[in-house]
Amino acid sequence: MPLSAFMNVFAGNPLDRASDRRANAAWVAGKLADPGSLALVMWNGKPMVEKREGGGSQIAYVRADLASELAGGLERLLFMGLWNETAVFALDMEGRADPADGPLAGLGRFEDLRAIALDVPQADAGILATAKAMFEWRRRHRHCAACGGPSEPSDGGWKRICPSCKAEHFPRTDPVVIMLPTRGETCLLGRQAAWPKGTYSALAGFLEPGENIEEACAREIWEEAGLRTARVRYHSTQPWPYPSSLMIGLIAEVEDGEAAPDQTELEEVRWFTREEAKVLVTSGLPDARAPGAVAIAHQLIKAWAEE
Repeated sequence: MPLSAFMNVFAGNPLDRASDRRANAAWVAGKLADPGSLALVMWNGKPMVEKREGGGSQIAYVRADLASELAGGLERLLFMGLWNETAVFALDMEGRADPADGPLAGLGRFEDLRAIALDVPQADAGILATAKAMFEWRRRHRHCAACGGPSEPSDGGWKRICPSCKAEHFPRTDPVVIMLPTRGETCLLGRQAAWPKGTYSALAGFLEPGENIEEACAREIWEEAGLRTARVRYHSTQPWPYPSSLMIGLIAEVEDGEAAPDQTELEEVRWFTREEAKVLVTSGLPDARAPGAVAIAHQLIKAWAEE
């Protein structure tokens, strides 16, 4: 049973993470060698998938012992957790050569995760997002933040230890507030210069130290659009593995005032009526479109439009 009434794409990883077993290196090694254990494969951040019966795609699993052989050590392996009693691992592959044309020929194809996120089952999207975020963390933390020495994987890939100074390093998730400012029957969306023409989205920004969620929401709306926030309500959250954020979706009622883009984050802000917002998330307006349904921004606009 889901814990939340609304589940965004990339949420809902169904694996038992078995975090209490990760530190047992012998147990992890045994599961890795077990011919019944499985592994998913990522190549340059892209997951290997296969066609799903009835249409769409699904994770193309391989035997964990094959993944272990291809990994050549623990650095590129991650213990994902248990599916019932079956251990699931992930293998991180890099390089120019497509493994689907080499050692993994005939087992699947590699696709961009964001592009297929709505094409795979919700559970698969959640599992793949976890693997991608963890491997992005590994790439960025190969050296100790305390002494600069190379670090080594531990706890099934969920921890890194510096052999020089013994510092321990754990994955971090960056909280991001993403909010839809509203006033009466209108909502405010903004656009960045780098986005495709006509694309408008919710406002967003990283939480800063010493802030709570509501304070971060109010600060970002003031900084990006020059509006004061009166009330904030929670909608949902979304794991976002680009590289490792948690999007905290909010709907914020703002006070009267003229909205003005900061010209740093946003080049334009625009008010949309509730009816316009409904069209925005379906067919789009002639001169405006919302982000795709994979994004929590789309779901925030849709939720408010249908209230």
